[in-house]
Amino acid sequence: MATNQMRREAAKRKLERQQERRVQQERRRKRVAAITSVAVVVVVVVGIVLFTTLSGGEDATPAADPAPTAVTPAEIPTEAVALPVRPEPLPNPTTCAFPADGSEAAKPVQPPAGTDVPSSGTVAVTLQTSAGAVPLTLDRALAPCTVDSFVSLTQQGYFDQTPCHRLTTDPGLQVLQCGDPTGTGQGGPGYTVPDEFFDGLTYGRGILAMANTGQPNSGGSQFFMVYGDGELPPQYTAFGSIDPAGLEVVDTIARAGHDGSLDPSPGGGAPVEPVVIETATIAG
Repeated sequence: MATNQMRREAAKRKLERQQERRVQQERRRKRVAAITSVAVVVVVVVGIVLFTTLSGGEDATPAADPAPTAVTPAEIPTEAVALPVRPEPLPNPTTCAFPADGSEAAKPVQPPAGTDVPSSGTVAVTLQTSAGAVPLTLDRALAPCTVDSFVSLTQQGYFDQTPCHRLTTDPGLQVLQCGDPTGTGQGGPGYTVPDEFFDGLTYGRGILAMANTGQPNSGGSQFFMVYGDGELPPQYTAFGSIDPAGLEVVDTIARAGHDGSLDPSPGGGAPVEPVVIETATIAG
């Protein structure tokens, strides 16, 4: 039979659990609020921008004491969104500039020539990851310069043996970020890729897009794959889609969760199950 002491202890434990849940809910609410308000917070450069390439400071490396349990998505949307379409076609062919950014490349690599770049057609790329194959379809009409750079990096083996360093799982923001050979969020190819986003651009399940530093024309090699919600301002170049089989692989990675090491800013953390792009290849 339960004694008064036992009942008091049980009630205390119940209260502690309720308080912990409230703390977690409040943290989640704050993260979602930060996500949805980013479009109007224009005075902050690196660190608040949602999909930045991390640029030093305490956010550049995982925290020493990660969350004790994996942070997993409560729900993942199952319907992929349609690939965006530019309101006006770009010249075909076009010219792209890939200037040096003053930093050392994370891997030895040469920028594309940037001349006679086609702005029509698609390119099939497969990321063979440690979790399975993730087929991608790159759309030259959507972002010819970004596709040109991504294809060049793929052909040079830049993405091979590269970790995916960041996963987010909150409602409104569900992505896997990859493309930095250093795995820190700071690495890039030593040159920049021009912005190719446009007004009205939206993101959602199945969209492939570029990270940037928050400054104009600051993309590099880091990209993110939206496997669920993508409530983002139109400040990230979308340049292709993730095939259904690839989305299933990313879903599995997401369900294993992240370690919370990048919370609260820029958010998320390293995947609990480490993910490595073993090879990236172009079909045909």
